[in-house]
Amino acid sequence: MTAFKGVWTRQFWTSMGGEFLAVFLFLIVSLGSTVTFPPSPGPSNTHIAFCFGLSIAILVHCFGHICEAFLNPAVALAMVCTRKISFAKGFFYIIIQCLGAVAATGVVFLVTPTDNHPVGITTVNKSISHGQALLIETLITFQLVFTIFASCDKKRKDIKVPVPMIIGFSVTIGHLFAIPYTGASMNPARSFGTSLVFNDWHSHWIYWIGPFMGGVLAAFVYEYLFCPDPERKLRFQASFRKPQNDDQEDSAQLTVQPGGEYSKLESAA
Repeated sequence: MTAFKGVWTRQFWTSMGGEFLAVFLFLIVSLGSTVTFPPSPGPSNTHIAFCFGLSIAILVHCFGHICEAFLNPAVALAMVCTRKISFAKGFFYIIIQCLGAVAATGVVFLVTPTDNHPVGITTVNKSISHGQALLIETLITFQLVFTIFASCDKKRKDIKVPVPMIIGFSVTIGHLFAIPYTGASMNPARSFGTSLVFNDWHSHWIYWIGPFMGGVLAAFVYEYLFCPDPERKLRFQASFRKPQNDDQEDSAQLTVQPGGEYSKLESAA
């Protein structure tokens, strides 16, 4: 199968192993930050938000050269849809991320007294509807994936702040806003791990559909609306060009010259 070409290589599975370990460490630390030990009042939303955000920043920094360090199925799907990674790589990333999330949640389950279970489950606030919760998960994932695409855009030369820090702050602000509403998942694997281990599937579909919609929408808005690749845009425009006349077809090759100016090199077929 052409789609799965290159899967059976050492480099591919090194990336998968790195992604598993990154998700595993991310969720052990982050889910652990949500545990409450009575009579302590428990962690604040700010405490949880910064733990999730800072752990993402650190792990993206540590694993970015080993694997893509997406740590999130919504990000992996957005990369597949914009053809930045292959379908096979995206598919395996999503599976590995879910396995890492289950393993991490299992460890948190084992080290946390049963009186404190469940730990870190994302739940919809009873004061809002499922539609509102879906919109919130879509929005916070949109801002996360848009931040990732904008920060990792190779065409940009103006970024002076470390990219992992930018992504970490994006996760933080998403949590600061949405924890009271939906628990601020923005990551299907994160919600899947806790739901599976603690067998709680209430409104679980929201934590897949919302992030997937938000992630893919953000990717397309950035890549094809706001900051399209100049060469890709010109190739797309060329596919709709009419022949110059009935006897000859215009086999124009569009290129991008230094400085961002477009030029057209034409030859007769």
